[in-house]
Amino acid sequence: MSKLKVFGVPQSRAARTLWLCAELGIDFEHIPTHFATESVHTDEYNAINPNQKIPSIQDGDFSLWESMAINFYLAKKHKSALMPTELQGEALVLQWSFWVMTEVEKPLLNVLFQRMDFSADTPENRYFKAAIKKDPEIEKLNLDLLQKPFGVLEAQLADRDYLLGDTFTLADLNVAAVMAWAALSGMDLSSWPSLADWLQRCLARQAGRP
Repeated sequence: MSKLKVFGVPQSRAARTLWLCAELGIDFEHIPTHFATESVHTDEYNAINPNQKIPSIQDGDFSLWESMAINFYLAKKHKSALMPTELQGEALVLQWSFWVMTEVEKPLLNVLFQRMDFSADTPENRYFKAAIKKDPEIEKLNLDLLQKPFGVLEAQLADRDYLLGDTFTLADLNVAAVMAWAALSGMDLSSWPSLADWLQRCLARQAGRP
């Protein structure tokens, strides 16, 4: 059987798949494929992901894109304890994973972009400088948008160590992989102490450092 191939770079949504692969302890080949270079525009990569985005995987003759779908697939394929086996537990993993993409990912990424230093001459910086308009009002608007979802996370984590209870699951990995942008952007999370403690616990896991 051919080795699993993961296409992407850690400075992207591929980080959540690379993190999961490390958690699973599986043998895989990481193929650095950068969203800001021609590597996503080749015919070979287009056959794997016609969206020309990352991450993507090839597992034998099976190709899959979209980071959350990839993570669900890998966790279930490898019968990982990170994915609950009972229906309600699995549904909660899906709930939190979809929630973080719809409620948190875009505004948090916008805050990160507003705070990033694009001065170094790198492919991603050239890409972002052309696409991102720096504006304090944009940062404030998106910080305001994050108040409610951050409050939801704070309430969920007030009386438990992890989103589903006492055990780290794929829900935590998928949500923390997005929330890591808050740490990267230097956001002050002191208003949400339970959230901040949970995020530190998640990111402190050895596998959480792709």
